[in-house]
Amino acid sequence: MSRLAASADVFAAIADPTRRAILDQLRAGEQPVKQLAEPFAMSLPAISQHLQVLCEAGLVQMRKAGRQRLYRLNPEPLKQVSDWVAHYEQFWQGKLDALGNYLEENVCSET
Repeated sequence: MSRLAASADVFAAIADPTRRAILDQLRAGEQPVKQLAEPFAMSLPAISQHLQVLCEAGLVQMRKAGRQRLYRLNPEPLKQVSDWVAHYEQFWQGKLDALGNYLEENVCSET
């Protein structure tokens, strides 16, 4: 997979913990790159690279206001992740139900 194709993939974009943390920050609203970089021990160019990946995946949108670049969350592409995870949620719910039934049927009495 090429770098461009990989960076446009929502799953690849959220695979990095720094990018997930940036998305969490953007839930509070639009922010400039300098504010987004504050919690991280990395350079502004490194944060900008993470933001570029998030923009290419459609998870973040950027707008210019004067000399400043403001970033905001676009949660729509996360629906793809939610839909994929939902299949596994059903799987695990079935497993937990089966475990509950087993435990109810095989109650151990203390002696």
